[in-house]
Parts: sequence; C-alpha cells; structure tokens
Amino acid sequence: MASKAEKHIFFLDDEPTIRQVVKETLEESNFKVSCFGNPIECLAGLRSKKCDLLITDLKMPEKDGIELLIDVQHLAPWIPVLMITGYGDIPTAVKAMKAGAVDFIEKPLEKKSFMRKIKSIFKKNVSTCFDLGTAMTHAEKKILQLVIDGKSNKEISLMLHRSARTIEVHRAHIMHKLGVNNLVDLVKRVTNMGLIELEQKPEQDETGPDSERDEQAIPFE
Repeated sequence: MASKAEKHIFFLDDEPTIRQVVKETLEESNFKVSCFGNPIECLAGLRSKKCDLLITDLKMPEKDGIELLIDVQHLAPWIPVLMITGYGDIPTAVKAMKAGAVDFIEKPLEKKSFMRKIKSIFKKNVSTCFDLGTAMTHAEKKILQLVIDGKSNKEISLMLHRSARTIEVHRAHIMHKLGVNNLVDLVKRVTNMGLIELEQKPEQDETGPDSERDEQAIPFE
C-alpha cells in the first residue's frame, strides 16, 4: 500500500518555532517534510528536490509570499502552493489566489482544519499524482506554449530556428517532466495546472488579427 510519506511537503516560515511545530504535525500524518527559513533556501530546494506541496507564510523579511509565488510559477508551475497569513484580509487573500495560490489559511493554525486543507489539496490537484521531475528550461517553456497553440514540430523548428530533431527531444523532455505520454494528456495536464489560463491576457482594446496572433505567442514568463 502506498504511504503518505511519498508526498513531500515544503514548509517556509521565518519563525523557527512555527517551523518545528508544523514539521512535527505533518510528520505525525506520515508526510515527508522539508522546512526552510527564507525564500532563497526554499527556491534552491525546489530546484534540487521533488516537492508535492509548498506551504508558505505570506509575510517574510527578504521576499513576501506573493513574490515567492511568482518565482514558483516560473520555476515549477505544477507545484500547488498553500498560503498562510496572520494578516488575513480579503484583498490579500484575493491577491494570493490571483498570483497562483491554490488556497489560503489564517494563523493561528488549527491542526484539524490545517490537515483537512492539505488533504483536500492533494485530492484535487492531479499534478501531485506524478513525479514531475526537474523544472522545465526556458526553451522547453517556449516550446510547450507553441505546442499548446497547435504548432507542429516543423513549424516550431522554423519559428525558433532549431532542427526538427531538437524540437522532438525537447517535446519528449516536456512529456516526461509533466508525467504524460500523448498530446491529449499534455493538454489536460497543462489545463489542470492552470498554465494556459495564466498565459491568457486578452487586450480588449486590440481586436485585429495581428494582436490575436501576438497574444497566442506569449511565452511562459
């Protein structure tokens, strides 16, 4: 039987006492936990370790949770992020959700509701069912966007001035990193991860064909 220990949770908070309490609470439920005291350490961890869920405080000295969310969307957009705050006003919650947080919870944390929130995220988030590997490179993100836009390998190779074989290799890497093996599943995965929605930024004042083509070509940045 699979164990919850297969789920690796990153927890980020600048207060050591909170980190220790949360770590013990999560480990009691048989999760693997890595704690970080600042965003720089956390981002470094995301580059080197598998992470199934990132839980982060909103207010931190070096970089706030919103800025971290933006960094995570660039580095590993498939990772769900749960935001914790002691400043739980509605505008902040909305801002966090728009930045990519899957949910929002206030301090002080109540153990039962905290664990229910985590279990709910794992249940809903399909990306946590796969080992999604390392983060995509900048080139892979550009190719992924073009694939989702319906471009063929030949069209992408011409647009990016790369060989068709190079594009094929990049596509294979993308498939592996996102845990899929065909185009239909790739589109479903990217949609479920919110990547397509994040990149759609319609300009209502620009309705011509040129502006529509430019909008579709926006890379994952």
